[in-house]
Amino acid sequence: MDLLGSLKSYFTTKYVITDNLMCRLHHKASVGVLLAFSILVTGKQYVGDPIDCISKDSVPGNLLDTYCWIHKTFSVPTAWHGKLGDDVPYPGVAPHTEGDPKVYHGYYQWVCFVLMLQALFFYVPRYLWKTIEGRRIQSLTEQLSSPMQDKATLEKARGMVVDYLVTNRGFHGGYFFGFVFTEMLYFVNVVAQIFVMDKFLGGEFSTYGARVIEFTEWHWEARYDPMIKVFPRMTKCTFHMFGTSGDLQKHDAVCVLPINIINEKIYVFLWFWFIILSIITGLFLIYRMVTIVSSAVRFNIMYSRNRNVQSENLREIVEKIGTADWFIFYQISKNVEPGHMKEFVDHYAEELDVGIKSDRRKLMDQK
Repeated sequence: MDLLGSLKSYFTTKYVITDNLMCRLHHKASVGVLLAFSILVTGKQYVGDPIDCISKDSVPGNLLDTYCWIHKTFSVPTAWHGKLGDDVPYPGVAPHTEGDPKVYHGYYQWVCFVLMLQALFFYVPRYLWKTIEGRRIQSLTEQLSSPMQDKATLEKARGMVVDYLVTNRGFHGGYFFGFVFTEMLYFVNVVAQIFVMDKFLGGEFSTYGARVIEFTEWHWEARYDPMIKVFPRMTKCTFHMFGTSGDLQKHDAVCVLPINIINEKIYVFLWFWFIILSIITGLFLIYRMVTIVSSAVRFNIMYSRNRNVQSENLREIVEKIGTADWFIFYQISKNVEPGHMKEFVDHYAEELDVGIKSDRRKLMDQK
């Protein structure tokens, strides 16, 4: 129960709500997951033992481990599909000669840093939106968010917010389209990160999760684990050094990479998470386009949150104001105590009608 309570408090905003669930999946859930993975890999890499290499020659183990970690290890592609125990000791590990194709693995040195950088990029749209938003909703709803307000304070605060909405009608385009741009940036970021990770893992990430699913459905005798190819647990390394007579000697070593047991699980999760997140974000963008073109949808969204208000007054407001003004009205409604919304909507509808009539008279006088 404590864990569930902690998760709930992490995903709920403590002060004002100026974004939506999709945004929080990016700047809270994704950032939290990526930072946790980065810490996990960093601990294994710098506190644990990420690589162990052995050679039949008399090369010190610590020296061999350090050299192979820094200078990359490699697999032999022709040995990936060999029969274990008969053809090869492990997928990708087999004797090779100069000129044979090799696949080098150097990403594991950078995984912890890349994960941290990814977390940073997931937070960038949030930082941008906070800059655009400028605590506007907080300043407007500060006195209306508490259920324990005296009547005089409540009426004064309500009047000030309504006056602001009526006076600034038609001037919230920058605020609204700033939020739409932020939502689009979330989508661009997650899709771009899929392509960047694909490049980082040598073109193996984009289909990684799909191949893992296929692997689980194969017959056990015909199985070829795709995770072994992307994150091999055993690889080869060639160490060069000068012998006692000054000649250059080459030493073959086999390296075990325990860190890849963690990496393969991390990237399976990230593949599914990023695919699901990109779909959810794409659906939210479609939803946003629908709210822009349909006042009926905007009314239903508002009314679903505020069932205690007069639907006629709410519909009148939604039909008279533009999408950008509706959006800031919606933002305010998310932060106003539900018990205060009925009077707020009634007052807003009344003042909006007066304001529109006043604007019309001014236009007539100018003509």
